Amino acid sequence: MYSKLLSPVQAGSVHLNNRVVMAPLTRSRAGQPGDVPRALNVEYYAQRASAGLIVTEASQISRQGQGYAWTPGIYTDAQQAGWKTVVDAVHAKGGKIALQLWHVGRISHNLLQENDAAPVSASAITAANSQCFVIQKDGTPANIQTAEPRALALEEIPGIVDQYRQATIRAKNAGFDLVEVHAANGYLLQQFMSTNSNVRTDAYGGSLENRARLTLEAVDAAIAEIGADRVGVRMSPNFVAHGIHDTEAEPIALYLAKEFTKRGIAYLHIAEPDWAGGAELTTHFREQLRQAFPGTLICCGGYTAEEADALINSGLADAVAFGRPYIANPDLVERFAAGATLNKPDRTTFYGGEEKGYTDYPTMTQAVV
Repeated sequence: MYSKLLSPVQAGSVHLNNRVVMAPLTRSRAGQPGDVPRALNVEYYAQRASAGLIVTEASQISRQGQGYAWTPGIYTDAQQAGWKTVVDAVHAKGGKIALQLWHVGRISHNLLQENDAAPVSASAITAANSQCFVIQKDGTPANIQTAEPRALALEEIPGIVDQYRQATIRAKNAGFDLVEVHAANGYLLQQFMSTNSNVRTDAYGGSLENRARLTLEAVDAAIAEIGADRVGVRMSPNFVAHGIHDTEAEPIALYLAKEFTKRGIAYLHIAEPDWAGGAELTTHFREQLRQAFPGTLICCGGYTAEEADALINSGLADAVAFGRPYIANPDLVERFAAGATLNKPDRTTFYGGEEKGYTDYPTMTQAVV
């Protein structure tokens, strides 16, 4: 059953035992203070180690890059040490794991920033109808409208690129097999890409190539530290949440895909516009993307096992990432192989909390017992 989905594949220099990828899933359960991965996170990821590849929840590359309370970072010694315990546990079970590098840009608030500073973005444009998750002054958590950002000054941009570089060094030191540069879902890199969130007139604004510049610089910084064969990138063409309305979404995605091909990156991960809305990816665009990026292509978009197997067989993807099914099914690969039914995730436990809805979902074996 699902012979293609369950067959091995290469992602750069990393051998994956199957083509079932665990998608990055923000769960807001990092240890406090300091947003440090802890024993609970170790158990959660180790439970899911049979995935061909685990892509971790997005991890902020700096305090400035944080947009949600209780998400893990990768910019302190403690965070690096915490992630190493996760990596070691996944490797002990024969798994492979990539760290997703995250800067949220304007999807943040002064309450999350150092000294109540304003969030940063390509331009000083607030993300319409967008929320971030904060701890309020009285200590209570809340989802609130994102704050107005300030535009990054030209001389600050090398410092942003260096945050990606330093995060990659820490990921390498923690033992991650790969890093994934998060250039999707309306966060900082996509804010620079999108025509409506970037109105700059310098080398990072205006033309498509200029708007793509920061993404390529971040990817190049990661490549310089860990090698192109261990760098992946996530993009989300046609994404329309977080105030993103890019009139050149597909052209810039294809341009970047060609640039990634020149660099020989390990994989390209496409988040399809399912939960966020936006125009579906057409077969024509998928074919163009496949031509632009002949390397390992991962698609993520609410697929069933049957749909994933068919997509891989069509040649339009090499692997498929699963998000919500992985929340409730730590043994998702084994369930696919057995044709078993899937546990249903409890949405009320997606963000924050402890074991409930995180590490207490039963495997097939546990369910039988």
